[in-house]
Formats: sequence, structure tokens, C-alpha cells
Amino acid sequence: MTADLSPLWISLKTAGLATIAIFFTGIAAAYWMLGYRGRWKSVIEGIFVSPLILPPTVVGFILLLLFGKNGPLGHLTAQFDFTVVFSWYAAVITATVVGFPLMYKTALGAFEQVDRSLLQVAQTLGASKARIFWRVLLPLSVPGILAGTMLGFARALGEFGATLMLAGNIPGQTQTIPMAIYFAVEAGAINEAWLWVIAIMTISLSGIVAVNLWQKQYERKIQGKFGVVEANEPVNGRHRKTELAQIVPLARPQLHQFEEGLLVDIEKQLANFTLKTTFTAQEETLGLLGGSGSGKSMTLRCIAGVETPTEGRIVLNGQTLFDSEKRIDVPSHQRKVSLVFQNYALFPHMTVAQNIAFGLQRLPKRLRSQRVNQHLALLQLQGLGDRYPHQLSGGQQQRVALARALATEPEALLLDEPFSALDTYLRSQVERQLIETLSTYSGVTLFVTHNLEEAYRVCEKLMVMSGGKPIAFDAKHQIFEHPRTIRVAQLTGCKNFSRATALGVDKIEAIDWGVTLQVVEAIPDDLADVGIRAHQISLMPNADSNLNNTFPCWLASTSETPHRMTLFLKLNAAPENAQDYHVQAEIFKEKWEAIKNHPFPWYARFDPLRLILMVD
Repeated sequence: MTADLSPLWISLKTAGLATIAIFFTGIAAAYWMLGYRGRWKSVIEGIFVSPLILPPTVVGFILLLLFGKNGPLGHLTAQFDFTVVFSWYAAVITATVVGFPLMYKTALGAFEQVDRSLLQVAQTLGASKARIFWRVLLPLSVPGILAGTMLGFARALGEFGATLMLAGNIPGQTQTIPMAIYFAVEAGAINEAWLWVIAIMTISLSGIVAVNLWQKQYERKIQGKFGVVEANEPVNGRHRKTELAQIVPLARPQLHQFEEGLLVDIEKQLANFTLKTTFTAQEETLGLLGGSGSGKSMTLRCIAGVETPTEGRIVLNGQTLFDSEKRIDVPSHQRKVSLVFQNYALFPHMTVAQNIAFGLQRLPKRLRSQRVNQHLALLQLQGLGDRYPHQLSGGQQQRVALARALATEPEALLLDEPFSALDTYLRSQVERQLIETLSTYSGVTLFVTHNLEEAYRVCEKLMVMSGGKPIAFDAKHQIFEHPRTIRVAQLTGCKNFSRATALGVDKIEAIDWGVTLQVVEAIPDDLADVGIRAHQISLMPNADSNLNNTFPCWLASTSETPHRMTLFLKLNAAPENAQDYHVQAEIFKEKWEAIKNHPFPWYARFDPLRLILMVD
């Protein structure tokens, strides 16, 4: 007697059609929930996953109420002389309903695993939401989506209880493999049951194994079999015959006729503090200097449009990007602003050339290729266009991120601590390259850093931020040489402070140091403190009566770096312990070797030209 294979074909047909349905509905629902922030999120989430946690018979009963002759969907289908109940369509519907939660949850998890900075940088490169979904989010979520598809298929293939309630067990029409197993056991046909058990296990496990193997191959392609390849970096120009080629000038962004530059006047309420900043910037490099959590990066994100201020106004070259009063909020992809993230946010599934070309989709193919080649040359990345990000060193990744940002010819370039992920040597090399590149850029550049020396070398002007507010805004020389408050002085590297009062037109008392100092700078009426940088204190083994502001000092303790010594000194008296000191002085080790064996007291001089007079 010929075996009846109809349960196999019915199962494959219903599970296949159900998998197609859950693939599209699951991805759509997951993408929607990814961005949904409404109050009903938990309720909707519960409805979506309920078929996964409810007993199959309960799911079947609910479907029967919906599609039965007295149900709302049953009435609808009856108008077309069509009945779902006890048909193979019912088997497809039940398989879709029970498989959907697996696809939805897996796809949502895959979407959430994608680095948010990749989606945000795509916005700043001019990509619409649809393009970001198809070119960035979906490709990077493929392994998870494929796993969800396979799990949904396996769940649809094995559905029994809900299918029995809605579709029944009609041999040759609705009898799937799970039903064939159940009724074979009921009839005592154990061998037949075993046959179907082996069949369904083989199909399900084969699919899962195939997906796992594919996932491993895909991850190797994206991440690299051996991890990051530390490609050769230049050493003082050696090993790079083409790297010292002439810099290609950048095309000047098309600026508006009436007004040029950036105006920012925004406020944003955050969990720990309120960001409230106001400044303007012209065609220059403006450094945002401050400690962690001071609001520097959030300021850039608000300008780029990946974060929305609570209120305020942002204007770039005459175009209003944000205005809370006028309800203007230009989408990020239309702002002509490029943001370079700390982690570079390179698209791992795209080559270097594809990364740079990502924001150039509106250009004809020939012009797009020319622009990519121009920026490969500009950032000295020739020959690396076909590599993936994981095949580049940290310095090369940073340059690719910069090339990608500049390729769109933005009117404002925002750099969020671009050197933070680099070691000391690479930081120096890439910094020099950045300075050369920015010298040909005609737009506004904002450079966020907490490194004072880096800010001083790269930027022309500085805005010092603390607690979400700007506390100083001026040329870098003025900020470093004449900080007006202790906080500004601290953020620019000054370590020695004392309360101070005026004793005359050119003398002050440093209360905490216990000394009287002669000064050159005009003493402000509201003088509050005096300071001096550690490297500007001069140390001598013997007194010099011709030098003013010279005081005997004793060494309390020392701290060593590879090239310098930090000396903690007490003035006018020997210290009682290592913490009993007035000031810190930094000297090169050569100077330390020359002075360390001299008996105390040594003599410390506070140059009147180097004293910093500060107000409240």
C-alpha cells in the first residue's frame, strides 16, 4: 500500500506560506516598535508576543471566535462566499499567528543590537529613513532576521493545537505532520508516527544548522577571521611614497548669500543637568573643551539633528535648522552637517570606498567615483578602497570616517573626540593629518575634546564648558594665558591656586600660600584668586636677591612621568607629611638630576608675568 505523503506537502505548504507572512509582518512590526515611544508600548508588546505564551488551544479558540460564522472576520469572508474555518487557509493563519512572535522578537533584538551611532551617522550623511533601513539596519541585522525566520518556520511547521481548533484534521486537506503523528499514535500505528517524527525533526534541525553555518560565514565577512588588521602606519613619512602628495583642496560648500556661519542658542533638559549654551562660529575651527559630562557631545548631536533641544534656535549659513518657537526642526539628513563619532561609526558591511560614497547617492556614478577617489587621496588612503573597516588600523579608520564626512561637502563639520580611540603615536600622526585637511576646509568646524594640548594645537578659538554651560569663549591664547575663573583655569591645566587680596596697585597676598606677590597684570577690583601653572614655577638651588617673588621651599613628595617630575613644594617651612604642600612644580628630568642632591631649602620663583589673576 502506497504511503500517504499528503501531511508532508500540506505542512510544507502551510509553513512556507506562513513563513513568508511572518517574515514581512515580523520585520515591519519590529521596525515600528524600535522607534515607538508611546504610552501603549508595553500593551502592544504584550499583544504581539501573546501567541508565544498562551496555550495553543486558547489561541485556536480566539481565532475561531474571529473567523467563525458569527465572528467579525467570518462575517466579512462570508460576503465573498468564502469560509476560512476547516480549510487549509486556516492552517496557514494559525501557523502565521503562532510563528509571528518568534520572528518579531528575534528581529527586534537584531535591530537593537545594531550600534545606534551607525544609524545616526547615516542621517548626517543625508540618508532618508528608508535608505538607512535598507542599506544599514537591515544588512547588519541579517543574521538575527534569518534566525528568526528559521525559528518561525520551525514553529509553524510544528503547530498542532491552534490548527486543530481552527482547521480541523481533514486528511489530504488540513492534516499536517503534527496531526498525523497524534492520530497515528491514537490508532496504535507507532511506526508511522516514528516516520513523521523523523521527517519533521530532519526538516527543522537541518534548517537551523544551515542558518548557524551561514551566520558564522557572514560574521567572518563583516568582522574578519582574525579580527582587526593593524595595517602599516607611516613613521615620519617613511614607507609611504604617495602619502606626502600635495593636499587636494576641498570644494567650498555652497553658502547662503545673506549670512555665513553657525549660531547656536539652545537648551536641553537632561537627566543629570540642563544643557544651556549660546555661541557663534565662523569659517574656523572652534574647540569645545571641558570635562566628561559637560555637554560638549550633546551640543554637537543637537546641531547635527540626532538629538532635539528642549528649546532654542540653531542657524547655519542663514538657514534655520531648529527653532522651538517657530516649530522648525529640519531632519538630520537635510541639514548639510556631518558628524564624526568617537568610535568612527564606519559601516562594517561596506568597503572603504562604499563608506565614503554612502552620502553621495544623489550624484551620477562617474562623479561619485571621482569624489571618492579625491577623498581617498586627500586623506592618504590610496589603495585601501576595497578593504573593510575591520582590515584597517585605528588611524586608517579615523581617516576613513573623516573622508566620509567631508565627501558630502558639509557646511559644518562636527568632530566628537576623534582621537580618543587612538594610541599616543597614532594620535600624533592623525592629528597632523587633520590639521592639514582642515586648512583646506571652508566650512565651520567644531572640535570636541577634553585634551587641552590637543585643543590648543588643532583649534583657533575655544569654548570652555562646565555643567552644561559655556564658561569661557575666546581665542585659544587668551583662554590659556588669561583664564578669568578658577574653573576655566582648571580645565586649561592650571593646578596651583590660592585665595588672594590686593595690597596695592602691583602687589597681592596669596592667602593659602602665605606669601606676598608682585604682579604685572592690572589687579581686577573683584580679585578672588591667584594661580600659576606648574611648569611656569622656576626652581633654583640657591637664592637670587635680584629676582622678585622668590621664596624658600621644601620638597613634600614627587610624582614621575617618562620625561618630567612633578614636585610638591611647601613654601617658607619644611613639610610635616607628604600631603603638606602649597604648590606643584613640573620640571624636566635633566633639571631634576641637577637639583635633587642640593640641600634644602631650594628656592621657587613665581614670575610676575606668569601669574593668573582670577575673579569669582
